Amino acid sequence: MKIGELSEKTGVATRLLRYYEEVGILHPFRSGNGYRTYGEPAIDRVLQIRELLEAGLTTEMIREVLPCLDAAKEGTEAESCPVDDKDLDGLRRQLISIERRIDVLQRNQRSIKSYIHAWEKAGVASPSATAGPQEADVRR
Repeated sequence: MKIGELSEKTGVATRLLRYYEEVGILHPFRSGNGYRTYGEPAIDRVLQIRELLEAGLTTEMIREVLPCLDAAKEGTEAESCPVDDKDLDGLRRQLISIERRIDVLQRNQRSIKSYIHAWEKAGVASPSATAGPQEADVRR
């Protein structure tokens, strides 16, 4: 598939896909005419890159950790996992940050579920259920 199709399938702008290639975290094939082409695995790779970026990793960290993640998927040992103490320390800090965010999200999830359950148990109609269509839209 060409870059535009990959962009459509992942929701990531072509400009970002080119940047991912530039920093070495996405590797397209080049066709005879020089166009970038991508296999189906590129979709998962781009989505994985987006998730790692959203988790707070930098593109430099992602470049270092991708071989390890690929090896873990395949159940093999990666030849080029980060061994630099600085890289490992950065990844450890990111892991701690991710774990904290997970804890916060889980607490919020439990609170919201509890709130919804309390409303349902009390038999109270939700505000949007009692409002007319226009009023419900205004509240959103």
